[in-house]
Amino acid sequence: MSENTVKTADTGITMGGNFIHDIIDQDLADHKYSREITTRFPPEPNGYLHIGHVKAICIDFGTAMKYGGKCNLRYDDTNPAKEEEEYVGSIEGDIRWLGFQWNQLNYASDYFPKMYECCEELIRKGKAYACQMTPDDIKNSRGTLTEPGKNSPYRDRPAEESLQIFHDMRDGKYGDGEVCIRAKIDMASPNMNMRDPVIYRVLHVTHHHTGDRWCVYPIYDFAHPIEDAIEGITHSLCSLEFEDHRPLYNWVLESLDWPEPPQQIEFAKLNLSNTIMSKRYIRKLVESGVVEGWDDPRLCTIAGMRRRGYTPEGIKNFVMAVGVSKANSNIDMSQLEFFIRDDLKDKTESRMVVLHPLKLIIDNYPEGQTEWLPVENKAGDESKGTHEMPFSRELWVEQEDFMEVPAKKYFRLFPGNEVRLKGAYFVTCNSVVKDENGNVVELHCTYDPDTKSGTPGADARKVKGTIHWVDAGSCIDIPVREYGYLAQYNEETGYNEFDPNSKTDLTAKAEPFLKEIAPGERVQFFRNGYYIADAVLSKPGAPVFNQIVGLKSSWKPEAK
Repeated sequence: MSENTVKTADTGITMGGNFIHDIIDQDLADHKYSREITTRFPPEPNGYLHIGHVKAICIDFGTAMKYGGKCNLRYDDTNPAKEEEEYVGSIEGDIRWLGFQWNQLNYASDYFPKMYECCEELIRKGKAYACQMTPDDIKNSRGTLTEPGKNSPYRDRPAEESLQIFHDMRDGKYGDGEVCIRAKIDMASPNMNMRDPVIYRVLHVTHHHTGDRWCVYPIYDFAHPIEDAIEGITHSLCSLEFEDHRPLYNWVLESLDWPEPPQQIEFAKLNLSNTIMSKRYIRKLVESGVVEGWDDPRLCTIAGMRRRGYTPEGIKNFVMAVGVSKANSNIDMSQLEFFIRDDLKDKTESRMVVLHPLKLIIDNYPEGQTEWLPVENKAGDESKGTHEMPFSRELWVEQEDFMEVPAKKYFRLFPGNEVRLKGAYFVTCNSVVKDENGNVVELHCTYDPDTKSGTPGADARKVKGTIHWVDAGSCIDIPVREYGYLAQYNEETGYNEFDPNSKTDLTAKAEPFLKEIAPGERVQFFRNGYYIADAVLSKPGAPVFNQIVGLKSSWKPEAK
């Protein structure tokens, strides 16, 4: 590893050099801060975290770990109308599941008294004023990118008058939207965020953490730098949409004469194809009932990915492979799937499951006979041991493993062809039975008893096709949920939109072992993919399986 690369024992994340670390390295060389490197992860508790937040978590926590510093978890709960205690609990569980632990757990609302004092200070300094324009009038007076805004008629009111109005706001003497406090900056600034932005407003809403103690609340752009400064944050790492807000961040701290103020650094968001990453849109899907909840396995919420069977190691490896940059990009979902698949391959055992069953009868196998055959726990890896499967005259095989008229280079079952049944015998298809619609519903085969896997001479004759199977007499039926992508890109609207056909329920035939699998346990369905016993729907002796990811990848990492 290079000296600008660190692998943390706690999380397994390998972070390569990036521009954020370059800035911090220079700050350390310049002795810019008299305190240790301190970062924070500041989610708003208005929904469940998703894959985009994982990138921020890895950057915030990983950076602190790289420099032997601290990372705080802080709830930016300055907008009580949208925040709930349910989301607070989910956020903490998600961060722990990813393998991180915060230094301090803070609430922005705990700083409301200090923020109120800071706003008073700005008013006294003539840097803020009480404005009684309506929200629409404020919006309409801001101007455009090519035209300056218009000063509020209240902009030059005396500080004492603004201060009294601010106190009256706090005391509940004004209704929502009747008055606000605005920063006095520059209505002609080319940066729209600097055109006398609102920094405090009246909001008569019960807060999830402070109850009804307050009816005035700071705007995020005002609260954010003060929160960071109170906690001694050195580097406030944000996504790229906050870049235009940085001048306001700096203005607040400079106006308050804050010593050794933190600095804001922005990085590109993680955008993923074929999914929906807007918490507002996800909430609509949840509230309308078209998904099972915030933990629906199709969602890229952390709760959904955990229930889907994704591993924290696979997710973090993906995020770190994407890297840290200033350039926005859209990452294909197949890249995430590659890292999940790569992590699962050595963590799961193989079991026989037939997803789309087709009956196979071995006409020359003794009726009433059942034998137990050893099958590898890990396909192709004898070191993982074996388990036994029952084998008898009637079996189930996959529908796709038979073609009445075979395509070119099709080496599985078709009339007159011979294949190996995995861990069992060679069988030859002789005839088929069809239903009234002409669909093949039953295959009749013969087997060669001298080709039993593992016996001397069994490999003397070679076949090109090997297929899996389960015994019809002893298999179990298991519910399986197959998943497509949650969203498809709509060229007309330019957005990813929910695909109502993104989930398929089916009943598969499985070897008996799977009956006792524990909820949350992952397994490879031989030749089909990776699956997990759903932690919500599974019951003792009655598992329900979610598809995690298929076996084949359409994305490959670049050769180094």
